[in-house]
Amino acid sequence: MTTHQVPSAASTLPSAVDERALLALAAGHHTRTIRPFATREAGGHLLKVYAIEAPGRALTELDLAPLVDLAAGHLAGGAARGSLGLAVLIAHAGADGDYILVHSWIEGHMSDLAIFIGPAGKPEQLRPGRAGLAPCVWEAAVLAHEREAFVRQVLDGTGTAAERLTVWGADLLAGESR
Repeated sequence: MTTHQVPSAASTLPSAVDERALLALAAGHHTRTIRPFATREAGGHLLKVYAIEAPGRALTELDLAPLVDLAAGHLAGGAARGSLGLAVLIAHAGADGDYILVHSWIEGHMSDLAIFIGPAGKPEQLRPGRAGLAPCVWEAAVLAHEREAFVRQVLDGTGTAAERLTVWGADLLAGESR
């Protein structure tokens, strides 16, 4: 394996590093609120539901209804993807639009992720995101928590499947994410 030194403050950055864009991104970075909602059944799956809210945006249970329906439609075909029946919906009310992530656990310790994007507050205009689109820094925080909850409560948990899933459903992330 080849190792490389990290550039010092006085050295030149690699050509692929867009210093101006990176510093602009850092200057605009802020916390976002993460709120869990009730775990429910959708598309034959147990579905944990989260809202991530940019400043000035808020989601209610009423706002979530069409998003849960979207997730249910995606999850209904989960058996073909090896789904284990456990999923997470992240409804990210972003500053520049809405991002809906549907993450499910599948066979072989793997997961499946679908991302839908659209204009703010217009769920009827949500469409699948482009190939290669991945979670943003705030969405990744929820998925990191959910990975740990899945391992801790389901894979390494004790009790029956129903008991493990009850504890998993209650293991929620809330607060602010940097």
